[in-house]
Amino acid sequence: MQTSHEVQQAMRKLGAKGIPLTRGYRLLFNRHLFLTAYGNIYYNKGALTPGTDENDTLDGMSVERMDHLIQLLREEKYDPPPSRRTSVPKKSGGRRYLGIPNGSEKLVQEVLRIILEAYYEPKFRDSSHGYRPERGCHTALKHVKTKFQNATWFIEGDIKGCFDNIDHDILLGILKRDIHDGRLIHLIDRFLKAGYIEDWEYRKTYSGTPQGGILSPLLSNIYLNELDRFIEDELMPQHNRGKRRATNPAYKSYSNRIERRRRKGQLEEARELELERRQLPAVDPNDPNFRRLQYVRYADDWLLGFIGPKAEALEIKEQVKYFLRERLRLELSEEKTFITHAKTQSAHFLGYAISIYQANDSLTRRSSDGAKRRSINGIVRLAIPEGLIDQKISRYYHGGKITSDTRFLQSSVPLIILTYQQRLRGLVQYYQYAMNVSSFSKLKYAMEISLVKTLAHKLRIPVTRVYKRFKSTHEINGYTYKVLKVECDTGKRISAFHWGAIPLRTTHIMHEPMNDNQYDYERFQYFEQRSELITRLMADTCEMCGATGQCEVHHVRKLADLKTRWQHKQAKPAWVTKMIARQRKTLIVCKSCHWKIHNGDPLPQPK
Repeated sequence: MQTSHEVQQAMRKLGAKGIPLTRGYRLLFNRHLFLTAYGNIYYNKGALTPGTDENDTLDGMSVERMDHLIQLLREEKYDPPPSRRTSVPKKSGGRRYLGIPNGSEKLVQEVLRIILEAYYEPKFRDSSHGYRPERGCHTALKHVKTKFQNATWFIEGDIKGCFDNIDHDILLGILKRDIHDGRLIHLIDRFLKAGYIEDWEYRKTYSGTPQGGILSPLLSNIYLNELDRFIEDELMPQHNRGKRRATNPAYKSYSNRIERRRRKGQLEEARELELERRQLPAVDPNDPNFRRLQYVRYADDWLLGFIGPKAEALEIKEQVKYFLRERLRLELSEEKTFITHAKTQSAHFLGYAISIYQANDSLTRRSSDGAKRRSINGIVRLAIPEGLIDQKISRYYHGGKITSDTRFLQSSVPLIILTYQQRLRGLVQYYQYAMNVSSFSKLKYAMEISLVKTLAHKLRIPVTRVYKRFKSTHEINGYTYKVLKVECDTGKRISAFHWGAIPLRTTHIMHEPMNDNQYDYERFQYFEQRSELITRLMADTCEMCGATGQCEVHHVRKLADLKTRWQHKQAKPAWVTKMIARQRKTLIVCKSCHWKIHNGDPLPQPK
């Protein structure tokens, strides 16, 4: 039996060579893939969220349960049940509907995702960045920063209800073009048409990939890859021509006049002409023989950068609109699709305001000959959108002044400081490429005042005493920052939590993410725990009574919740003591011990 790594490697080779996938369904009989899939999803916050069956979550996962699913797939008796439908509010208003599958369906979908992602990843274009490994919002912004230079127009687009309106027949047709395996196609079709239950009523699904499903992001990428292919293979060749722009006649005329003045020794007049010439572009902005079109997409949001007249930009927008409507049966959202002038307006993409620098008075000297040049012109400018900082600050104001947050009065001091720190760090980390990231200093000030007032309110002391009690310093990259710091003794070690020490400096090296030791540690810890969990599960030994055979995994949502619940109780159950001691939110137990845990019956002391 091939390991999951070997399976993925073989799939990547097939996808890269364009060879159809012919025996994909047989891969679903591989236990290694199910173990890898479980290791991928057990840590998710929704691991214990029930679908339509309250008893079918990832809690109680076992090798026996995986083998049962494999047997159902082998006999082609596996039939995905409907998902539970719920909704969450959108920032722009309205509701976003989510489909929550059962635990077994999550596992099978993850196995399918592993196989299909390995096969399709080499087929996807570099312009696509959403829901892909080693890609994300920052890689999409890097693409814009490096590829969209000198753009004249931005065409920013959004597909109306994209995930809810994906046509099943078209999607299956795309899959059949690459996957020559009827059983695998039929299984995906059954997932798409499984339906959902809302308000205790079953409803069929005729289109769309349910948001919340593990397989849905990949299927939407496979679907929208057709848009990527159309733009890159058809539109871009039509609208890309010429090696370089022609020289601007007016600029050339000024250059000739300046040269004549210099030869005659009229240096003052030559300098005046240079100042006038500086307001003109060196190349012809209306050169009919030069066009450039660039493209980037993140999920259903996409951005085009075009060098050329606005009439052609409008034509490009209509071509994309026609393709989406006729070939993919999707509609552009007119209220979210704009054509903006790149040098005088800002396009909005992934939360950033994107424009092109135009500063004729900003000069730098060329290293080769020392000549002055307008080097900043044409460079992509990434910025924090106007009004975003004021919007974030408003949550800390009440009655026209900064106030404490009474919701934290029952929380511990370390948790309050950590929460404020994470809020600011998350924003700064996301907008690290913005040229005006230093503007967050205004938000930082408001958050610090709110934090100090919250701590003063909780501890019933003046604000000045808060600063005296918690003031400290913290060093990052050779810089020393003033911070508010608290230490917490967890029993095994002393942990320190601080507010501040977040550099508000723009990251200019686009491939370098913000250094965040806590994130790196948590990521490493997750992969370490994942491999450890699979090893413990395969050992098939109860970690409570020592029995062997038919063991399964007991899950808790958060270890922190478990600690809080039993914090002030002297007599803790044996399984709680075991999980807290090992710092794990999983426990391998036999069925008898698992039943006792859920029923609150006493267990033997851990061995």
